Amino acid sequence: MSLDKILSISGKPGLYQIVAQTRSGAVVESLVDKKRITVGAHSNISILSEIAIYTLTEEVPLREVLKKIKEKENGEPTSISHKDGKDALEEFFFEVLPDYDEDRVYPSDIKKVIQWYNLLQKNELLGSLEEIKEEKETSEEE
Repeated sequence: MSLDKILSISGKPGLYQIVAQTRSGAVVESLVDKKRITVGAHSNISILSEIAIYTLTEEVPLREVLKKIKEKENGEPTSISHKDGKDALEEFFFEVLPDYDEDRVYPSDIKKVIQWYNLLQKNELLGSLEEIKEEKETSEEE
């Protein structure tokens, strides 16, 4: 499952996986409790593959940030909780992405990234981060 099928829905905790498209929106399944809900086109939905993190020089796709966390944690859950204090969160994120823009990336954003990483790790969806890379390398060689 690629990050193109994983959503964050404003006002709802956790992440959701698209199950089916409907005329007026989509049926999604929570990665937290596996409950299915219908979300309308009017809902504020963010697709993880379209999210990027500000750095001092560019915007880094969320996929790359999650890969760096995966490498740092050896594919295990993060060593800190999303509920840890601001300083601990910023220190962890600085180790993962040293040039992130501290003025535009808030502690609440870092909490979400850590929470999302742990949800994807728990649901064994981190493998999709590597699959995309392999597809790109194969197409470049041709």
